[in-house]
Amino acid sequence: MEKEYRLLEMMELYLSVSCMALIFITLFVVQMLTSQKNVTLGVSYGITFVALAVLLLIVFTGHMERWRPKMSEGIQWVLSLSQGVAKMAALRLFLVILCLLITLIMAILNFFFLPDHGCANISHNATSLDSFKFYTAPYYLYCCLLAMLGVVVFIRTCQEVKVLLLTMALLVYLVLFLYVYVCRSDHYMHQLYNETSQPGVLKEPKIMAGVWLFMFYFVTLILVRKDELACRMEFLLQQCFVKEKEETETMENINENLLHNVLPAHVASVFIGKKRNNQDLYSQSCECVCVMFASVPQFKEFYNESNENRDGLECLRLLNEIIVDFDELLSKPKFSGVEKIKTIGSTYMAAVGLTVPDAGMEKKEYNVASRHVRTMVEFAISLRTKLEQINTHSFNDFKLRIGINYGPVIAGVIGAHKPQYDIWGNAVNVASRMESTGVLDKIQVTEETAEVVQSLGYGVTLRGVIMVKGKGELTTYFLNTDHEPVTPTLLTPDELPIKS
Repeated sequence: MEKEYRLLEMMELYLSVSCMALIFITLFVVQMLTSQKNVTLGVSYGITFVALAVLLLIVFTGHMERWRPKMSEGIQWVLSLSQGVAKMAALRLFLVILCLLITLIMAILNFFFLPDHGCANISHNATSLDSFKFYTAPYYLYCCLLAMLGVVVFIRTCQEVKVLLLTMALLVYLVLFLYVYVCRSDHYMHQLYNETSQPGVLKEPKIMAGVWLFMFYFVTLILVRKDELACRMEFLLQQCFVKEKEETETMENINENLLHNVLPAHVASVFIGKKRNNQDLYSQSCECVCVMFASVPQFKEFYNESNENRDGLECLRLLNEIIVDFDELLSKPKFSGVEKIKTIGSTYMAAVGLTVPDAGMEKKEYNVASRHVRTMVEFAISLRTKLEQINTHSFNDFKLRIGINYGPVIAGVIGAHKPQYDIWGNAVNVASRMESTGVLDKIQVTEETAEVVQSLGYGVTLRGVIMVKGKGELTTYFLNTDHEPVTPTLLTPDELPIKS
């Protein structure tokens, strides 16, 4: 996390450099007004001002991205450099150190060029001292203090670098004011007070210079530390916020996925993000839905509770494996329209055509029944193939008994706290009867469904008239799936069999 904090992008760098430029200009104005040798001062500040102007150009260009297409290629590299400064910690640190060094050095540099004419040999009488203007010394001290405070304007910068620069500046300033040019402080004191008066310690220029430097040094260290703590706290809070946001989004996705596992996607969207009363009823009429029931009748004989299979747990584990493999088929693009309704014991129920069609789709699509039946037949064949693969690995001989029918249904959600999606209608009841009265390893369909299946290129075999509970006698067919379907002949709306 420390590395992530160090590499954090710093978009407000241009504000810090701007504040440093303001301090730089203030130093120039103060020293220009108090200096006796303005030429040397102007040259030194002129050279450093160019360097500071280049730094300002670099940091400000990064905020001109929208004008990039209008820039010439010679300027675009500056924009790229500016963006690199904001994002690259090493380059940004180099720029900050350069700005601080320029300011800290220029605060005291021109102090070297003040004329002293061998001030150490000047007598302390008023006549000789009046010819030299030592009153400029305190102003350079103020410039040094201002430059030290300038270190604080750079936020999210390495604290160790700031402390190192401040310590070096303090040592240099102390050496200059208390050792190298101490005579100027002494002469300045004698210009203020005559020899008869004895000023107190608090009025001693060189002593107060050291006191002020140390005071500003420690104040600046405190401000640097507080800035470091504030930035780190902000970073940690931001990380916590991002983590909480990610956890919230993860929980929302988990809840949404769980809801999608219980309800179809188009139905789940109705319940997500909406306040619904417990008495609200969701239902939808679907004109053409193909329904399939597929069961493994042999599982009832296979299931038994004994010590060998841990009281039936291993049997249930195998059934779960079968259902899971069946569910995996739903993720295939060609079966995206298939909705798993539920499982009842070892019976798998699915339907096609429950999704809400696009506006005008029903008018443009003349082969809705053919499309839905084709998808369901291919899904049923895939279920049989998947079960054969499971048999190979589990050394069993399970067979599917499948019934398919199509027609209008009512789809809806039952329950408020524990919602369950289901479909009702004559087409559902007949499809269930096609499965329960079917034959192992066969797909049984009604006469109307058989006509649609034949139009798709599949062959059918007449089973004959059978007695169906609640429906009386029905003519049923077995779907031939041993061979690939021939070129289909799609039915027009007038050719579709009429459902009674």
